[in-house]
Amino acid sequence: MTTARTATPSTARAINDRLALNLLLEQGPLTATELRGLTGLSRPTVADLLERLQRTGLVAVVGERGEQRRGPNARLYALVSSRAHIGAIDVRAGGVSLVVADFAGQALAAAELAVEGRGESGTAARIVRTLLDTARRAGVEQLHTVAVGAPGLVDPATGRLHSTGALPPWHAELLTALREVPGTDVILENEVNLAGRAEYRIGAARGQDTFVLVWLGHSVGAAVIIDGRLRRGASGGTGEICFLPVPGTVALPSATDCEGGFHGLVGSAAVCDLARAHGLPADPADDASAAEAAVRAALDALGDGGPGGPFLDELAGRIAVGTAAVCVVLDPGCVVLGGEIGRAGGAELARRVEHRLAALSPLRTEVRAGTAGGGAVLGGAVLTAGDAVRRDLFGEP
Repeated sequence: MTTARTATPSTARAINDRLALNLLLEQGPLTATELRGLTGLSRPTVADLLERLQRTGLVAVVGERGEQRRGPNARLYALVSSRAHIGAIDVRAGGVSLVVADFAGQALAAAELAVEGRGESGTAARIVRTLLDTARRAGVEQLHTVAVGAPGLVDPATGRLHSTGALPPWHAELLTALREVPGTDVILENEVNLAGRAEYRIGAARGQDTFVLVWLGHSVGAAVIIDGRLRRGASGGTGEICFLPVPGTVALPSATDCEGGFHGLVGSAAVCDLARAHGLPADPADDASAAEAAVRAALDALGDGGPGGPFLDELAGRIAVGTAAVCVVLDPGCVVLGGEIGRAGGAELARRVEHRLAALSPLRTEVRAGTAGGGAVLGGAVLTAGDAVRRDLFGEP
Protein backbone atom coordinates (compact mmCIF):
# COMPACT_ATOMS: atom_id res chain seq x y z
CA MET A 1 0.00 0.00 0.00
CA THR A 2 1.30 3.46 -0.92
CA THR A 3 0.89 6.20 1.65
CA ALA A 4 0.88 9.92 0.91
CA ARG A 5 3.86 11.87 2.14
CA THR A 6 3.27 14.88 4.33
CA ALA A 7 5.32 17.95 3.51
CA THR A 8 7.83 18.86 6.18
CA PRO A 9 7.57 22.36 7.73
CA SER A 10 10.63 23.52 5.77
CA THR A 11 9.18 22.17 2.50
CA ALA A 12 5.85 23.86 3.19
CA ARG A 13 7.61 27.16 3.90
CA ALA A 14 9.56 26.92 0.63
CA ILE A 15 6.37 26.20 -1.34
CA ASN A 16 4.56 29.13 0.29
CA ASP A 17 7.51 31.46 -0.32
CA ARG A 18 7.63 30.55 -4.02
CA LEU A 19 3.89 31.03 -4.32
CA ALA A 20 4.08 34.54 -2.82
CA LEU A 21 7.14 35.51 -4.84
CA ASN A 22 5.56 34.42 -8.11
CA LEU A 23 2.41 36.39 -7.32
CA LEU A 24 4.47 39.50 -6.62
CA LEU A 25 6.35 38.94 -9.87
CA GLU A 26 3.17 38.53 -11.94
CA GLN A 27 0.90 41.10 -10.28
CA GLY A 28 3.20 43.70 -8.79
CA PRO A 29 3.00 45.11 -5.24
CA LEU A 30 0.41 43.50 -2.98
CA THR A 31 -0.74 43.92 0.61
CA ALA A 32 -0.70 41.08 3.11
CA THR A 33 -4.49 40.98 2.90
CA GLU A 34 -4.33 40.61 -0.89
CA LEU A 35 -1.73 37.86 -0.59
CA ARG A 36 -3.96 35.99 1.85
CA GLY A 37 -6.86 36.22 -0.58
CA LEU A 38 -4.79 35.04 -3.55
CA THR A 39 -2.99 32.22 -1.76
CA GLY A 40 -5.63 31.01 0.71
CA LEU A 41 -2.96 31.01 3.41
CA SER A 42 -3.68 32.04 6.99
CA ARG A 43 -2.86 35.46 8.44
CA PRO A 44 0.06 34.15 10.60
CA THR A 45 1.50 32.16 7.66
CA VAL A 46 1.50 35.20 5.36
CA ALA A 47 2.99 37.39 8.08
CA ASP A 48 5.78 34.86 8.66
CA LEU A 49 6.63 34.45 4.99
CA LEU A 50 6.70 38.21 4.38
CA GLU A 51 9.06 38.68 7.32
CA ARG A 52 11.23 35.83 6.06
CA LEU A 53 11.35 37.18 2.49
CA GLN A 54 12.25 40.67 3.71
CA ARG A 55 15.19 39.20 5.61
CA THR A 56 16.44 37.55 2.40
CA GLY A 57 16.25 40.86 0.56
CA LEU A 58 13.82 39.52 -2.05
CA VAL A 59 10.82 41.55 -0.81
CA ALA A 60 10.53 45.07 0.58
CA VAL A 61 7.81 47.45 1.75
CA VAL A 62 7.26 50.07 -0.96
CA GLY A 63 4.31 52.05 0.43
CA GLU A 64 0.74 51.63 1.54
CA ARG A 65 -2.55 50.93 -0.21
CA GLY A 66 -4.42 54.22 0.13
CA GLU A 67 -7.95 52.87 0.10
CA GLN A 68 -7.32 50.46 2.95
CA ARG A 69 -7.20 51.21 6.67
CA ARG A 70 -3.76 52.52 7.53
CA GLY A 71 -1.52 50.16 9.46
CA PRO A 72 0.27 46.83 8.89
CA ASN A 73 -2.48 45.43 6.65
CA ALA A 74 -2.18 48.37 4.23
CA ARG A 75 1.57 48.00 3.62
CA LEU A 76 2.49 47.24 0.03
CA TYR A 77 5.08 44.52 -0.47
CA ALA A 78 7.03 44.29 -3.72
CA LEU A 79 9.64 42.07 -5.25
CA VAL A 80 13.13 43.57 -5.14
CA SER A 81 13.81 42.89 -8.81
CA SER A 82 17.15 44.67 -8.66
CA ARG A 83 18.44 41.76 -6.57
CA ALA A 84 19.74 40.20 -9.80
CA HIS A 85 20.18 41.37 -13.36
CA ILE A 86 20.13 39.62 -16.70
CA GLY A 87 21.32 40.11 -20.26
CA ALA A 88 19.59 39.09 -23.49
CA ILE A 89 21.27 38.90 -26.89
CA ASP A 90 19.77 38.38 -30.35
CA VAL A 91 22.55 37.19 -32.66
CA ARG A 92 22.19 37.76 -36.40
CA ALA A 93 24.61 37.38 -39.29
CA GLY A 94 25.22 41.14 -39.42
CA GLY A 95 25.48 41.91 -35.72
CA VAL A 96 23.66 41.71 -32.41
CA SER A 97 20.90 43.44 -30.47
CA LEU A 98 21.12 43.26 -26.71
CA VAL A 99 19.29 44.39 -23.60
CA VAL A 100 20.09 44.52 -19.89
CA ALA A 101 17.15 44.06 -17.51
CA ASP A 102 16.27 43.25 -13.94
CA PHE A 103 15.12 39.69 -13.32
CA ALA A 104 11.45 40.74 -13.47
CA GLY A 105 12.07 41.64 -17.11
CA GLN A 106 12.14 45.44 -16.85
CA ALA A 107 14.59 46.69 -19.49
CA LEU A 108 17.24 49.04 -18.12
CA ALA A 109 19.45 49.65 -21.17
CA ALA A 110 19.84 48.39 -24.73
CA ALA A 111 22.39 48.50 -27.54
CA GLU A 112 22.95 47.33 -31.10
CA LEU A 113 26.25 46.46 -32.70
CA ALA A 114 26.76 45.94 -36.42
CA VAL A 115 29.33 43.49 -37.78
CA GLU A 116 30.63 43.93 -41.32
CA GLY A 117 30.97 40.89 -43.56
CA ARG A 118 31.93 37.79 -41.60
CA GLY A 119 33.51 39.77 -38.82
CA GLU A 120 37.11 40.07 -37.84
CA SER A 121 39.40 38.97 -35.07
CA GLY A 122 38.13 40.38 -31.80
CA THR A 123 34.48 40.71 -32.87
CA ALA A 124 33.25 38.46 -30.06
CA ALA A 125 35.29 40.33 -27.45
CA ARG A 126 33.92 43.64 -28.75
CA ILE A 127 30.36 42.39 -28.34
CA VAL A 128 31.01 41.23 -24.77
CA ARG A 129 32.56 44.63 -23.95
CA THR A 130 29.46 46.32 -25.36
CA LEU A 131 27.22 44.15 -23.17
CA LEU A 132 29.19 44.88 -20.01
CA ASP A 133 29.47 48.62 -20.84
CA THR A 134 25.70 48.71 -21.40
CA ALA A 135 25.17 47.05 -18.02
CA ARG A 136 27.45 49.52 -16.26
CA ARG A 137 25.63 52.40 -17.95
CA ALA A 138 22.49 51.11 -16.24
CA GLY A 139 24.29 50.88 -12.89
CA VAL A 140 24.66 47.09 -13.09
CA GLU A 141 28.03 45.61 -12.13
CA GLN A 142 27.14 41.91 -12.34
CA LEU A 143 24.91 39.94 -14.69
CA HIS A 144 23.47 36.81 -13.12
CA THR A 145 22.46 35.16 -16.42
CA VAL A 146 22.74 35.99 -20.12
CA ALA A 147 20.41 34.28 -22.60
CA VAL A 148 21.54 34.20 -26.23
CA GLY A 149 19.33 33.53 -29.24
CA ALA A 150 21.24 32.40 -32.33
CA PRO A 151 20.45 30.71 -35.65
CA GLY A 152 21.39 27.05 -35.94
CA LEU A 153 20.92 23.86 -33.95
CA VAL A 154 21.48 23.93 -30.21
CA ASP A 155 22.38 20.42 -29.06
CA PRO A 156 20.17 19.60 -26.03
CA ALA A 157 22.88 17.35 -24.55
CA THR A 158 25.93 19.62 -24.89
CA GLY A 159 24.46 23.10 -25.34
CA ARG A 160 26.71 23.63 -28.35
CA LEU A 161 25.70 25.56 -31.45
CA HIS A 162 25.79 23.69 -34.75
CA SER A 163 25.35 25.64 -37.95
CA THR A 164 22.87 24.51 -40.62
CA GLY A 165 24.44 26.99 -43.02
CA ALA A 166 27.47 29.22 -43.31
CA LEU A 167 27.34 31.10 -40.01
CA PRO A 168 30.22 33.51 -39.38
CA PRO A 169 32.85 32.18 -36.97
CA TRP A 170 32.25 34.91 -34.41
CA HIS A 171 28.90 33.31 -33.48
CA ALA A 172 30.65 30.38 -31.77
CA GLU A 173 33.44 32.64 -30.47
CA LEU A 174 30.85 34.90 -28.80
CA LEU A 175 29.52 32.02 -26.71
CA THR A 176 33.04 31.12 -25.58
CA ALA A 177 33.74 34.76 -24.67
CA LEU A 178 30.49 35.10 -22.71
CA ARG A 179 31.18 31.94 -20.75
CA GLU A 180 34.46 33.48 -19.59
CA VAL A 181 32.68 36.38 -17.84
CA PRO A 182 33.07 35.65 -14.09
CA GLY A 183 29.90 34.91 -12.13
CA THR A 184 27.61 34.89 -15.17
CA ASP A 185 25.65 31.89 -16.42
CA VAL A 186 25.05 31.65 -20.17
CA ILE A 187 22.01 30.04 -21.79
CA LEU A 188 22.09 29.36 -25.52
CA GLU A 189 18.85 28.83 -27.44
CA ASN A 190 17.75 28.76 -31.06
CA GLU A 191 16.39 32.22 -31.86
CA VAL A 192 13.05 30.99 -33.25
CA ASN A 193 12.49 28.94 -30.08
CA LEU A 194 12.95 32.13 -28.06
CA ALA A 195 10.45 33.95 -30.26
CA GLY A 196 8.05 31.05 -29.68
CA ARG A 197 8.41 31.47 -25.92
CA ALA A 198 7.67 35.18 -26.26
CA GLU A 199 4.50 34.49 -28.26
CA TYR A 200 3.49 31.86 -25.68
CA ARG A 201 4.02 34.04 -22.63
CA ILE A 202 3.23 37.58 -23.81
CA GLY A 203 2.09 37.32 -27.43
CA ALA A 204 -0.50 35.84 -29.76
CA ALA A 205 -0.39 32.33 -28.23
CA ARG A 206 -0.89 33.42 -24.63
CA GLY A 207 -3.18 30.86 -23.02
CA GLN A 208 -2.60 28.40 -25.88
CA ASP A 209 -0.67 25.40 -24.53
CA THR A 210 -0.17 23.78 -27.94
CA PHE A 211 0.81 25.75 -31.05
CA VAL A 212 3.50 26.18 -33.70
CA LEU A 213 5.23 29.47 -34.46
CA VAL A 214 6.16 29.66 -38.14
CA TRP A 215 8.99 32.18 -38.44
CA LEU A 216 9.13 34.00 -41.78
CA GLY A 217 12.15 36.21 -42.19
CA HIS A 218 15.49 36.02 -43.96
CA SER A 219 15.10 32.28 -43.55
CA VAL A 220 12.28 30.09 -42.26
CA GLY A 221 11.93 28.16 -39.03
CA ALA A 222 9.43 26.99 -36.46
CA ALA A 223 9.06 26.74 -32.71
CA VAL A 224 6.95 23.83 -31.49
CA ILE A 225 5.22 24.07 -28.12
CA ILE A 226 3.09 21.10 -27.08
CA ASP A 227 1.30 20.90 -23.73
CA GLY A 228 3.16 24.01 -22.62
CA ARG A 229 6.61 22.55 -23.32
CA LEU A 230 9.06 23.62 -25.99
CA ARG A 231 10.09 20.62 -28.07
CA ARG A 232 13.67 20.44 -29.35
CA GLY A 233 14.07 16.91 -30.70
CA ALA A 234 17.00 14.52 -30.38
CA SER A 235 19.54 16.88 -31.96
CA GLY A 236 17.87 20.23 -31.30
CA GLY A 237 16.50 20.31 -34.83
CA THR A 238 12.76 20.42 -34.23
CA GLY A 239 11.40 23.25 -36.35
CA GLU A 240 14.13 23.37 -39.03
CA ILE A 241 11.39 23.60 -41.66
CA CYS A 242 13.63 25.58 -43.99
CA PHE A 243 14.82 22.10 -45.13
CA LEU A 244 11.28 20.79 -45.63
CA PRO A 245 10.89 19.48 -49.21
CA VAL A 246 7.88 21.19 -50.81
CA PRO A 247 6.47 21.51 -54.31
CA GLY A 248 7.20 24.72 -56.17
CA THR A 249 10.97 24.87 -55.72
CA VAL A 250 13.50 24.15 -58.46
CA ALA A 251 15.36 21.42 -56.56
CA LEU A 252 15.40 19.38 -53.39
CA PRO A 253 17.19 20.60 -50.25
CA SER A 254 20.42 18.97 -49.16
CA ALA A 255 22.02 18.39 -45.78
CA THR A 256 24.02 21.60 -46.23
CA ASP A 257 21.70 23.77 -48.35
CA CYS A 258 18.04 24.65 -47.69
CA GLU A 259 17.52 26.60 -50.92
CA GLY A 260 15.51 23.73 -52.43
CA GLY A 261 13.32 23.46 -49.32
CA PHE A 262 10.56 25.58 -47.82
CA HIS A 263 13.13 28.38 -47.47
CA GLY A 264 13.31 28.63 -51.24
CA LEU A 265 9.56 29.22 -51.37
CA VAL A 266 8.98 31.78 -48.59
CA GLY A 267 12.39 33.06 -47.47
CA SER A 268 13.01 36.79 -47.90
CA ALA A 269 14.64 36.47 -51.34
CA ALA A 270 11.71 34.40 -52.64
CA VAL A 271 9.20 36.90 -51.24
CA CYS A 272 11.01 39.80 -52.89
CA ASP A 273 11.09 37.93 -56.21
CA LEU A 274 7.36 37.26 -55.89
CA ALA A 275 6.66 40.93 -55.16
CA ARG A 276 8.57 42.06 -58.25
CA ALA A 277 6.70 39.48 -60.35
CA HIS A 278 3.45 41.14 -59.22
CA GLY A 279 4.71 44.63 -59.99
CA LEU A 280 5.33 45.59 -56.38
CA PRO A 281 8.45 47.45 -55.23
CA ALA A 282 11.12 45.29 -53.60
CA ASP A 283 14.60 46.38 -52.57
CA PRO A 284 17.30 44.45 -54.44
CA ALA A 285 18.94 43.58 -51.12
CA ASP A 286 16.37 40.75 -50.83
CA ASP A 287 16.85 40.63 -47.07
CA ALA A 288 14.23 40.38 -44.34
CA SER A 289 13.72 44.16 -44.21
CA ALA A 290 13.17 44.26 -47.97
CA ALA A 291 10.64 41.42 -47.80
CA GLU A 292 8.85 43.13 -44.90
CA ALA A 293 8.58 46.35 -46.93
CA ALA A 294 7.27 44.42 -49.94
CA VAL A 295 4.50 42.84 -47.87
CA ARG A 296 3.53 46.22 -46.43
CA ALA A 297 3.43 47.65 -49.96
CA ALA A 298 1.07 44.82 -50.95
CA LEU A 299 -1.27 45.65 -48.08
CA ASP A 300 -1.26 49.29 -49.18
CA ALA A 301 -2.12 48.16 -52.72
CA LEU A 302 -5.17 46.10 -51.75
CA GLY A 303 -8.41 46.83 -53.59
CA ASP A 304 -9.26 48.54 -56.87
CA GLY A 305 -7.75 45.69 -58.85
CA GLY A 306 -4.24 46.43 -57.61
CA PRO A 307 -1.46 43.84 -57.27
CA GLY A 308 -1.66 43.55 -53.50
CA GLY A 309 -4.43 40.95 -53.38
CA PRO A 310 -2.96 38.51 -55.94
CA PHE A 311 0.49 38.81 -54.31
CA LEU A 312 -0.88 38.07 -50.82
CA ASP A 313 -2.96 35.18 -52.15
CA GLU A 314 0.05 33.56 -53.78
CA LEU A 315 2.25 34.19 -50.74
CA ALA A 316 -0.44 32.71 -48.46
CA GLY A 317 -0.65 29.65 -50.70
CA ARG A 318 3.10 29.14 -50.45
CA ILE A 319 3.09 29.52 -46.66
CA ALA A 320 0.15 27.10 -46.39
CA VAL A 321 2.02 24.38 -48.31
CA GLY A 322 4.79 24.12 -45.72
CA THR A 323 2.50 24.80 -42.78
CA ALA A 324 0.16 21.98 -43.84
CA ALA A 325 3.03 19.51 -43.63
CA VAL A 326 3.70 20.61 -40.06
CA CYS A 327 0.02 20.49 -39.11
CA VAL A 328 -0.73 16.99 -40.41
CA VAL A 329 2.16 15.66 -38.33
CA LEU A 330 1.64 17.63 -35.12
CA ASP A 331 -2.02 18.76 -35.26
CA PRO A 332 -1.25 21.87 -33.14
CA GLY A 333 -4.65 23.47 -33.67
CA CYS A 334 -3.01 26.90 -33.78
CA VAL A 335 -0.27 28.41 -35.94
CA VAL A 336 1.28 31.82 -35.28
CA LEU A 337 2.99 33.67 -38.13
CA GLY A 338 6.05 35.53 -36.86
CA GLY A 339 9.25 37.02 -38.20
CA GLU A 340 9.48 40.14 -40.32
CA ILE A 341 7.20 38.79 -43.05
CA GLY A 342 4.57 37.36 -40.71
CA ARG A 343 4.56 40.55 -38.66
CA ALA A 344 4.18 42.74 -41.76
CA GLY A 345 1.34 40.61 -43.14
CA GLY A 346 -0.59 40.80 -39.88
CA ALA A 347 -4.16 39.60 -39.63
CA GLU A 348 -4.76 39.92 -43.38
CA LEU A 349 -2.04 37.45 -44.32
CA ALA A 350 -2.98 35.14 -41.41
CA ARG A 351 -6.59 35.04 -42.62
CA ARG A 352 -5.53 34.09 -46.15
CA VAL A 353 -3.14 31.40 -44.89
CA GLU A 354 -5.86 29.92 -42.69
CA HIS A 355 -8.24 29.77 -45.67
CA ARG A 356 -5.63 28.01 -47.86
CA LEU A 357 -4.68 25.67 -45.04
CA ALA A 358 -8.29 24.59 -44.58
CA ALA A 359 -8.33 23.43 -48.20
CA LEU A 360 -5.14 21.39 -47.79
CA SER A 361 -5.77 19.60 -44.49
CA PRO A 362 -8.80 18.09 -42.72
CA LEU A 363 -7.35 19.23 -39.38
CA ARG A 364 -8.89 22.49 -38.18
CA THR A 365 -6.08 24.96 -37.60
CA GLU A 366 -6.42 28.56 -36.50
CA VAL A 367 -3.79 30.92 -37.91
CA ARG A 368 -2.88 34.03 -35.93
CA ALA A 369 -0.55 36.94 -36.59
CA GLY A 370 2.29 37.19 -34.10
CA THR A 371 2.00 40.04 -31.61
CA ALA A 372 5.30 39.76 -29.72
CA GLY A 373 6.69 42.33 -32.16
CA GLY A 374 10.05 42.85 -33.80
CA GLY A 375 11.85 42.15 -30.55
CA ALA A 376 10.34 38.68 -30.10
CA VAL A 377 13.74 36.98 -29.92
CA LEU A 378 15.05 39.45 -27.34
CA GLY A 379 11.76 39.21 -25.46
CA GLY A 380 12.05 35.44 -25.32
CA ALA A 381 15.66 35.73 -24.17
CA VAL A 382 14.65 38.08 -21.34
CA LEU A 383 11.93 35.65 -20.25
CA THR A 384 14.34 32.69 -20.39
CA ALA A 385 17.07 34.44 -18.39
CA GLY A 386 14.49 35.68 -15.87
CA ASP A 387 13.18 32.14 -15.40
CA ALA A 388 16.71 30.93 -14.68
CA VAL A 389 17.23 33.62 -12.04
CA ARG A 390 13.90 32.83 -10.43
CA ARG A 391 14.79 29.15 -10.18
CA ASP A 392 17.98 30.14 -8.43
CA LEU A 393 16.65 32.86 -6.10
CA PHE A 394 13.23 31.37 -5.41
CA GLY A 395 14.53 27.85 -4.99
CA GLU A 396 12.25 26.52 -7.72
CA PRO A 397 12.88 22.99 -9.04
